[in-house]
Amino acid sequence: MKANRSIPAAQVVPVLTYPDVRAAVAWLEAAFGFAERVRIGEDHRAQLRFGEGALIVADTGSERAAPAGGGVTHSVLVRVDDARAHCERARAHGARILMEPTDFEYGERQYHAEDLAGHRWTFSETLADVAPEQWGGRSMDA
Repeated sequence: MKANRSIPAAQVVPVLTYPDVRAAVAWLEAAFGFAERVRIGEDHRAQLRFGEGALIVADTGSERAAPAGGGVTHSVLVRVDDARAHCERARAHGARILMEPTDFEYGERQYHAEDLAGHRWTFSETLADVAPEQWGGRSMDA
C-alpha cells in the first residue's frame, strides 16, 4: 500500500458523524485518549489516531447525521493496554459506561461506553492468547 500523509495509515478507518467536530475532537482526546493528526477546515473533519489505529470525525450535512438514539447501528472496538484505567478516564470525562470492565473466556477484558454524541464504543484489553476453539469459536486460518 502506498503511503500518503494526508490520510491515516490504518487499512480500516471508521468515519463517525458528530454535530460539533471541534467539541467531539476535544472530548475524544480527553475521555478516550485519541490524538488529532489532521484538521480539515475549522469544523468539517478531523483525523485522529490511537496507536496504529485511526478515526475520522465528520460534520453533519448531506446524508451524514449523528446517532439519533433508539437503536444501535454501529460500535467501534479499540484495543487498549488497561481497560479498567481507561474506563475510569472515560467515566471522569462524562462517558456513559454501558458495561463495566468484564473478563471474557476468549482472553479479553472489555467495557462498553457511549460518547457525547451517542456513538457506541468497546474498549478491549488482551489478557491471554486463547485459541478460538477453547471457547467455542472456530479459526478459519489455514
